[in-house]
Amino acid sequence: MCTVVPAMAAGGCGGSGPTPAASHPSAMSSTARSDAAADVAAPGRAYVDAVNKEDLTGLAEAFTTDAEIVDVSRSIRGREAIRDWAAAEVIGGRLRILRITPMAGGQDLLVHWAPSGSDGWRAHYRFTYRDGAIARADLQYA
Repeated sequence: MCTVVPAMAAGGCGGSGPTPAASHPSAMSSTARSDAAADVAAPGRAYVDAVNKEDLTGLAEAFTTDAEIVDVSRSIRGREAIRDWAAAEVIGGRLRILRITPMAGGQDLLVHWAPSGSDGWRAHYRFTYRDGAIARADLQYA
């Protein structure tokens, strides 16, 4: 089972994705974004909120001290290394949740990630949670 943001319903949970118009940022209302965010577990929501608020400390604190991020093929290990990565590559961008799918120990978020100065792209953010924080984040192009 997954949660589909209303503006993305054309793609459903297993479909081929939304129409191009539905994937455009203006096609999603603030209500749709809020509804999706409400279904994200607290640690994942803390990450998304921190990205969009440009809160580097909040982003780092969303992770366990020994967390790992796999950013496509790079491995970033430990909260301090994650903080450095986020300062260089994440803060200043915008993250929008399109779909949420439960997975063992966490959630798979289909997102639209737009780094600063970019129109962005879709990605899967697969968060594994432990002790109320993100223990592993696997970030891959969708």
